Amino acid sequence: MSTLKRMFSLWNFFLASLVLAGCGVYNFTGGDVGSAETFQVNYFQNYATQSPGSVFDPGLDRDFTLALQDLILTQTSLDLVTSGGDLVYEGEIVEYRVSPMTATAQQRAAQNRLTIAVNVRFYNNTKEEANFEQRFSFFYDYPGTSQLASVRDEAHQEIFERINQEIFNRSLADW
Repeated sequence: MSTLKRMFSLWNFFLASLVLAGCGVYNFTGGDVGSAETFQVNYFQNYATQSPGSVFDPGLDRDFTLALQDLILTQTSLDLVTSGGDLVYEGEIVEYRVSPMTATAQQRAAQNRLTIAVNVRFYNNTKEEANFEQRFSFFYDYPGTSQLASVRDEAHQEIFERINQEIFNRSLADW
């Protein structure tokens, strides 16, 4: 009986070692940086006013650029550089629009939607077939009785999280 227990313990140890060794290939974010060691996020210019119906929001470009940098820093082991990055993100904010979504009986907006769209160009200097250019957008709905200024920070945070996660998934997730 003692020999059987010992063999069972050795088998469990072997299986646990095998499972733990296999975990080194994976991470919780799904990011696959390949052989890249650095990344850069070029400043995303705000060209939203060139889109009909869009408005200009001061500081949006800076906030978006920093949010994308932060996401990549926290979800990968890559180092942020200002030039010569293995992975390069660049683009522009192309839409910042508030639209009424539903109306009341008095023909006033019951709900408004803030939509932000960003055009992104991604260059992977270690694996060029991964390069892409794509438009990403998301929205935030808020009550028509509220002013955008009162929900702006919360709206930007939610929209940035969604857009940046989509950018991350498109550029680095190996699903």
